[in-house]
Amino acid sequence: MYTIKNKIPAALVLLIVLLISCQNLEEMNINPNGVDPANAHPNLLISTVITYTGQTVVGLGFGDIAGVMQHTQKDGWGGGHDGYEWSNQNWSGHYGILRNAEELLKKSRSMGLEFHQGAAMVLKAYNFGLIADLWGDAPYSKALLGELGGENLKPVFDSQKDIYIGILASLDSANTLLSKSQSEYKEINTTQDVLYDGDVAKWQKFANSLALRYYMRISAKEPAIAQAGIEKIATHPDQYPVILDAADDAGFAYIGNSSGDAWPCNTTYDISETNYRRLKMCSTLVEKLQALNDPRIAVWANKIQIPLVIDPTRPDNFDQIIDGKRIIAQNVADKYTATFGGPLDLDPEYVGMPPAWSIIPQSYNLSPNLEQAPLNPHVSHLNSMYKQAAGPLLKARIMSAAEVCFILSEAALKGWSVSGTTADYYNAGVKASLDAWGLSNSYSSYLAQPGVVNNGTLEQIMEQKWIASWSAAAEAWFDYRRTGLPKLTAGPAARRTVLPLRFYYGINELSFNPLNAQNAVDKLETTTYTAPDGKNSPWSRFWLLQGTGKPW
Repeated sequence: MYTIKNKIPAALVLLIVLLISCQNLEEMNINPNGVDPANAHPNLLISTVITYTGQTVVGLGFGDIAGVMQHTQKDGWGGGHDGYEWSNQNWSGHYGILRNAEELLKKSRSMGLEFHQGAAMVLKAYNFGLIADLWGDAPYSKALLGELGGENLKPVFDSQKDIYIGILASLDSANTLLSKSQSEYKEINTTQDVLYDGDVAKWQKFANSLALRYYMRISAKEPAIAQAGIEKIATHPDQYPVILDAADDAGFAYIGNSSGDAWPCNTTYDISETNYRRLKMCSTLVEKLQALNDPRIAVWANKIQIPLVIDPTRPDNFDQIIDGKRIIAQNVADKYTATFGGPLDLDPEYVGMPPAWSIIPQSYNLSPNLEQAPLNPHVSHLNSMYKQAAGPLLKARIMSAAEVCFILSEAALKGWSVSGTTADYYNAGVKASLDAWGLSNSYSSYLAQPGVVNNGTLEQIMEQKWIASWSAAAEAWFDYRRTGLPKLTAGPAARRTVLPLRFYYGINELSFNPLNAQNAVDKLETTTYTAPDGKNSPWSRFWLLQGTGKPW
């Protein structure tokens, strides 16, 4: 993976120009002083599309979806993170990225630049796939035509299925475009390609790896298509190479020159440290990592500052810090349990917050000051590296070798022909994740741990895939929806008693494209948990989940 280079600002200027729009889709704004996209070289566009795609992945997977998938929890302003208190989500940012990707594609075609064409098709497929994953039906075949005016300002919504099938076809075409030797491509600017430094072979691997993701995504609904697609790729590695080594992961490191290109919870630009301090490890992940003796816990989390110790020999109301430990009497612990409904966590090293455990999350584990909840010394904060604006491990992880290996392990478990066994690919996935986090030397000892040794079950594959999705938890959410794994339980203070399935269609679409948006809403399937939202609910099922009985 590579680092964003200093030439990005020029591309960011272009992005601002391309994203200018108004709330009412009947109007179009043009900046006469901006860079004309028609005259911009594709190299100016490619870095913009890559970086904004990566930041979107981090925004989801390190943001509220990390709360859904119980990687993290918040003890302040955490309703959306811990309890799914979502409002209507707006997809304008996603389509903003796609407008840039479309301009990249059109300009590359007009200039006969096959590398740029292939990269643009991969990036378009990635972002359209993300929209289908999050919302369901959405504008696709008639999207990105707003400059033509008229009915194009109110595009039809393609079915979720058709979007998936469409992006798979695009990725196959991208594979062909990216299949030549490096010397056959022209005008590649290695500085502007912040993903792979212009390495065409790695882009080809990214294209095919993304195809594996979406073939597996539709495997419950279209098993024949999924099997044929995965077998085609997995059994023809010369024609369809994929990412199998962490060195080829699709991602880039933040540079931290400004708040816009720095890690999102950094304290360099947020001197109050609020965004860092209110994020805590979730007990679901912490306890699983501890049970497996997983070395990644020390990379992702800090140990608690002050352990709690209950000393039954102390007199009532005794509560003092002695030798770095907070010693409390039994009745202090009993009062806490009676007040907040849960026991204290006395682990001396790592303590995670349970998911949506209370409407007063700042009180967890006997926090000494409810007015300063983010300073709770009895709960594990994230590793201190997440205070930094940039660092070697602070990366936007768009797609990884670990994910690809776990997909192939699952395919082998299904009995599909993938040139390897379930155990082979599972072990490779574990290794790839450890490699990505600088823990290569821990592989042999970790793989020997009880619970890590391959047992040939889907539960174990999905557990390790969930762990490996740290900071990219949206993909774990998409896997959870189709498999029900890992078996996560919503917390008692969550908006529903089960995890959500999708995003709301936003107010803009419902207001300005009402006919097409309502048609998409009408195709959703209500569940026991949909009310009182109506059909446009995070707990309604779109096509991908209808009839599967998953995840709950």
